[in-house]
Amino acid sequence: MSFKRNIVANYIGQFYVIFNGIAFVPVYIRYMGTEAYGLVGFYAMLQAWFLLLDVGLTPTITRETARFQGGAIDALMLRQLLRALEGIFYAIAILGAVSLALGSHFIAYKWLKTQNIPLNEVQHAVILISIIIALRWMCGLYRGVITGFEHLVWLNAFNIVIATIRFALVIPFMIVAGATPSSFFGYQLFVAVIEFMILIIQTYNLMPKIKTGILVSWQWSPIRAVLKFSLTIAFTGAVWVVVTQADKLILSNLLLLSDYAYFTLAVLVANGIIAVNSPISGALLPRMTKLHAEGDEAGLIRVYRNATQLVSMIAVPAALVLAFYAERVLWAWTGNPEIAYHAAKVLKLYAIGNGILVLASFPFYLQFAKGKMNLHLINNFIFVSFFIPSLIWATKLYGMVGAGYVWIFVNFVSFCLWIPIVHRKFLKGLHVQWLVRDVGQVILLPVIAIFFLHKNVPLPTTRTPLVLTIISLGIILCLLAAGGSSWMRGEIYRRWRARFPK
Repeated sequence: MSFKRNIVANYIGQFYVIFNGIAFVPVYIRYMGTEAYGLVGFYAMLQAWFLLLDVGLTPTITRETARFQGGAIDALMLRQLLRALEGIFYAIAILGAVSLALGSHFIAYKWLKTQNIPLNEVQHAVILISIIIALRWMCGLYRGVITGFEHLVWLNAFNIVIATIRFALVIPFMIVAGATPSSFFGYQLFVAVIEFMILIIQTYNLMPKIKTGILVSWQWSPIRAVLKFSLTIAFTGAVWVVVTQADKLILSNLLLLSDYAYFTLAVLVANGIIAVNSPISGALLPRMTKLHAEGDEAGLIRVYRNATQLVSMIAVPAALVLAFYAERVLWAWTGNPEIAYHAAKVLKLYAIGNGILVLASFPFYLQFAKGKMNLHLINNFIFVSFFIPSLIWATKLYGMVGAGYVWIFVNFVSFCLWIPIVHRKFLKGLHVQWLVRDVGQVILLPVIAIFFLHKNVPLPTTRTPLVLTIISLGIILCLLAAGGSSWMRGEIYRRWRARFPK
C-alpha cells in the first residue's frame, strides 16, 4: 500500500469526521440546549476513559499485523492472536458496560450538576451511553487489524459514511423523534451496532487464510508472547487518557452542566490540532514498524523526519490561528457571542498546549516501532505524577483556565527535557537536526507572521467574511511553513523536474 496514499486517505477521513463533529455542534445546541449538550461532552469523556480497559491490546494487534506484513510472524499466529484478543475484548466490554449502567443513578443524581433536565432522563441517557461506548470500544480492535494491513483508504471511506450517519442524519431524526438526550443517544446506539458489524466483516475478509481443518480456538499463549509490549503500551495508553481526560473528569463534577458544555466546546475545537496528527500517526506506526522488521533503519529515519515536518506544517499553523483568534473563531462557528466569550479563554490555552503535544508525540512512534517502550514508561510516570496534583490544585483555584495553564506547562517541559533523551538513546546525533531542521525551520516563519498579522490586520465583523479571512490566514501560515520544510521543497523540486525535464 502507498504510504503517501494512506496519509492522504487518513487526512481526508479524519478531517471529514472532525468537520462533522464540530460543524453540527451549534445545531445540536439549538435543538437540545446547552445543558443537554453537556451530556454529549460527558459521553465523549467517558468514551475516552473506557480506553483504559484496552490494556494495550489494540496497538498490539496493529503492530503484530504489520509484522505479519513484514514477514515476522505467520498467518496462524496472527489468527490465534486475534481470536485471543476477541475473547478478552468481549468480556471487558460487557463488564464495563454493565458497571457503567449500574452506576448511572449515582452519575445522574450525585455527580453531574444539572438544572433543567429531569434526572431520570439523565440516568436513561447514561445507560444508553454505557452500551454505545462498549460497542465503539470493541470496534477499535477491528480497526487495529485493518490499520495493520494498511487498508486505510477503505477504512477512511467507511469512517466518512459512518460519520455522516452519526453526526448529520441525527438532526432530522431529532426533529421527528424529539430533541431529548434519550432520542439522541438511542440513535447513536443504532449507528454503533451497524458500525460494529461491518468492521467485523471487513476484518475477516482481510485476515490471511490458513490450512483447512485447523481450528483456531481461544488460547492464552498468543497473548503471553506479546504481553510485555502490550502492558507497556497499556500504561502508555492509560497515561494518555489520564493526561488528556483528567481535567474533563474533574470539571464534570465541579462545573454546572451548562458551564461544562462551554469547556467541552473549547476542548473540542482545540482537539482538532491533535486530530491533525492522527492521520499521519495512523499511517506512520505500521510503516515504521514494518521498516524496522525489515532492518531498513535509513528508511525508518527518513519517514520519521518527513512526517515530523508534515505535522509541523499543518498542526502549528492551526494552533497559532486558534490561540490568537480564539473568540473570533468560536463566534464565527457558533454565532453565539456568549458561548464565544466563555469558551475562548480556554480554547487559546488548549490550542497552544495541543500544538506542543503533537510535536512531542513523535519520539513515542520511534519507540513503538522498535518495540522498546521503557523510556516512554518512565516519562509517562513522571508526567502523570506532576500533572494530576497540579491539575487538581489549579482547577480548584482557577477553574477551567487553571487547567489550561497547567496543560501548556507540562507539555512544554516534556518537549524540552525528555525528547533529547529519547533521541540520544535510539538515534544518536539526530536530535539537533530534528529540532532545528524538522521543527524549528518549519514553524519559524508562521510564528513571526502570526504576531504581525494579529497586530496589523483587522478582521471582518460579519460571520461569512470572517470565516473566509480566518481560513485565508491559516492557508498563509501553512504556505510559510511549507517554505521552511526541506522535505516539501525537495518534493516540489522533484515533481517539477519530473514534469519539466531539461
